[in-house]
Amino acid sequence: MTNTIQQQLIHYTQQAVKELYQSDLPDNQVTIQETRKEFEGQLTIVVFPITRFSKKPPEVTGTEIGTYLRGRMPELVAFNTIKGFLNLSLSDGYWANLFNSQIMQGDFGVFPPNGRKLMVEYSSPNTNKPLHLGHIRNNLLGYSVASILKAYGYTVIKANLVNDRGIHICKSMLAWQRWGNGETPESSGLKGDHLVGKYYVLFDKAYKREIDELKANGYSEEVAKRQAPIIREAQQMLQQWEAGDAVVIALWKTMNSWVYAGFERTYGRLGVDFDKYYYESDTYLLGKDIIQEGLDKGVFFRKEDNSVWIDLTADGLDEKLVLRGDGTSVYITQDLGTAQLKYDDFGMEESIYVVGNEQDYHFKVLFLILKKLGKPWASGLFHLSYGMVDLPSGKMKSREGTVVDADDLMDEMVATAKIRTEELGKTEGLSVSEKNHLYQLIGMGALKYFLLKVEPKKRLLFDPSESIDFQGHTGPFIQYTHARIKSVLAKGNYSLDLLAVVPDTLSASERDLIQLLGNYPAVIEAAAKEFSPAQLANYCYEVAKQYNKFYHEETILKAEKDAVRNFRLHLSAATARTIAAGMELLGIKVPERM
Repeated sequence: MTNTIQQQLIHYTQQAVKELYQSDLPDNQVTIQETRKEFEGQLTIVVFPITRFSKKPPEVTGTEIGTYLRGRMPELVAFNTIKGFLNLSLSDGYWANLFNSQIMQGDFGVFPPNGRKLMVEYSSPNTNKPLHLGHIRNNLLGYSVASILKAYGYTVIKANLVNDRGIHICKSMLAWQRWGNGETPESSGLKGDHLVGKYYVLFDKAYKREIDELKANGYSEEVAKRQAPIIREAQQMLQQWEAGDAVVIALWKTMNSWVYAGFERTYGRLGVDFDKYYYESDTYLLGKDIIQEGLDKGVFFRKEDNSVWIDLTADGLDEKLVLRGDGTSVYITQDLGTAQLKYDDFGMEESIYVVGNEQDYHFKVLFLILKKLGKPWASGLFHLSYGMVDLPSGKMKSREGTVVDADDLMDEMVATAKIRTEELGKTEGLSVSEKNHLYQLIGMGALKYFLLKVEPKKRLLFDPSESIDFQGHTGPFIQYTHARIKSVLAKGNYSLDLLAVVPDTLSASERDLIQLLGNYPAVIEAAAKEFSPAQLANYCYEVAKQYNKFYHEETILKAEKDAVRNFRLHLSAATARTIAAGMELLGIKVPERM
């Protein structure tokens, strides 16, 4: 949603080049950006690309274009050219009109349905252990991208492909059979996913002991890993599961049900949800029809051992196994089948896979195979690859000392939020339940914002203490700004029908705030097109920062004229609405009071 003034500027700049230099300037050669704070103006046209048509220095070209625009756009009251940048100043009347006719309207930033359907697949947990810090980034990214795309007009399906079968699941099951003594989540007081994870760890410890014993008896490590009795028993259990053994299936269903109950509690605290669950136990045999289809089409080939492959060397990749010689699936087989199943179920034009960057190569291969098979929907597939999350060394070790448990991290965030909030005295007049609600909002807001403000592809260092800072580039700073605005509005008895006229002359901080609020639809559009919640997160911070500048520079409640007071209350209310709407698309709630 390029705003109208930018469309006008593009149009008149092209006309200027046509008339002044007898040349056609393509749309993509007109770059308009916000004017840097140290210069006069609000919008800037980059002149350098135009000099190849004007054959004149940037300063001269900028002055000629600026003079042309000024003569045709009444909103333009002044311009200056600095090196290759043409800085434009728009009239206060333009900003007043933008505020009244767009920003103050109830549907501002709301996009109409675009008639397109899209799936976002995220979370994808294993049912042998609890969710961890990496899963938190995955879930928050998936949920926020889905929310932003929905706001942009898509029909969105949120999907979760659960890895609920395989040798790792059998390890937990076998350990529980051996050492569980009938323990359940109810009898132990543990969340179901933590209980099952405990037995996965017990299996791992026993397995390592057996490997060490075999090595002590002269076996190589590789042979010891294969021959350890406990791993062979787990493999036998997997074969029994695949054969439909009633006892094994019953235990599998019971332990998975414990895990799902635990996951739902974690998802509930994270504030994420799903429209559709897929389970690997239902999909792991899929894909074999597609392998046959590929053989028939000559896309795949068989080797002497009966295994099926695809040669992608001409595409800069390698040969890829797609079916084992004994006819059993590999991961890519299942993923081919699941991709087809998802399309058959929903018929979406686009599908986004939110998966860590360690799987970059896998998705390149998967999407390329589907294109070679002639699947018309394959061009709509996208891997939203994200980087690892690191913690400052020595902090927040998990129960197993390897990865940070999601529930533990959320507990710590809320506890830290409580300490910080009480230190700053921001809970006066709140009841115990209101305080606890506030600590949850701030703790979870800090966690979510810190993980979402960084571009997905970047690896990030998550510092829990840095994330809960009421003055920094953080969620709590934005939340506190929202609460501050709500307090101002309450003291001013604000209502939407308060009569207000935008002043003839705006202060710099008022003008800057209106300009920033006016960018909201364009930010939603950019975040949607680039699958980047970071763009929206950073925008919310800029709005909060600019509001605080306005709050400190201008008198609101004690303004000399009622019209000015009312206008500033409306401007405050519009800011609060924009912050709340933007943060909601990040999955972050903002408090009414602090």
